[in-house]
Amino acid sequence: MTSVRTERLRDELKALGARFLEQGGNGASLLTVTDVRLSGDKKLATIFFTAFPESYEKTALEFAKRKRSEFKQFIRDKSRIPRIPHIDFEIDLGEKNRQRIDELSNQG
Repeated sequence: MTSVRTERLRDELKALGARFLEQGGNGASLLTVTDVRLSGDKKLATIFFTAFPESYEKTALEFAKRKRSEFKQFIRDKSRIPRIPHIDFEIDLGEKNRQRIDELSNQG
């Protein structure tokens, strides 16, 4: 069970991640933060996102991973999170699969 503090941290990282990707992107694709997962000790945060169009996923992921240290500084500047976890970015494959299921069910 997650604590209220953990949920608040996840929500804040999700909002900050969305702002950072929106501001730092080149506008060629739409990047949407879908989830944040924290390790049990809260030392690692993985920010999951989707990219549209899908053909930009690889480029978007490389961009996000390249900007991790800038994102940590962005968190320091825009929040009062006392201990910023190590940040990683990943494409949200679960969300992609859900969208594909929706697509297939709408065809039938």
